[in-house]
Amino acid sequence: DPQLAVSVSHTTRPKRAAEVDGEDYHFIDPAGFEAMVAAGEFLEQAEVFGHRYGTAAREVADKRAGGRDVILEIDWQGAAQVRGQVPDLIGVFVLPPSRHTLKERLAARGADSPESMAKRLVEARSEMSHVADFDYVVVNDDFNAALDNLRAIVQAERLKTPVQAQRQRSLLAGLLS
Repeated sequence: DPQLAVSVSHTTRPKRAAEVDGEDYHFIDPAGFEAMVAAGEFLEQAEVFGHRYGTAAREVADKRAGGRDVILEIDWQGAAQVRGQVPDLIGVFVLPPSRHTLKERLAARGADSPESMAKRLVEARSEMSHVADFDYVVVNDDFNAALDNLRAIVQAERLKTPVQAQRQRSLLAGLLS
């Protein structure tokens, strides 16, 4: 969908082997991250498992100014921060189909020690307790089905009357004159 863009977050964590700077994340050192925080450049930012993550406000604003809907891959705390600044935020919480599947998916990444994985599972449980703060819930039991559900949400939001009234202003004016 050419009108859909994914925001690339900044992070202080080390780049993993298969990751590409600027595509997966903008990898930045802690001092650079702190400078961006001090300059108010982040729409949201948080520390997760000892590393900082943040969404650059300018990147999101530029994409939105170009008429694109922007997907932010953030946790519930980040979503709360963004909701305070972007009133038309639509929150989608993606759930794993089971605790067992979540554990399998974390293990398959091969990026965590057993201790780190245990912490991530505890954090995931805490994260899931905030599901009611979101507008939609998608269960990711099948990737393609979950993707179809996300596309349906985007399409439904684009068809809401306030959005269409704005996008179809000249059509409506012509029809009503």
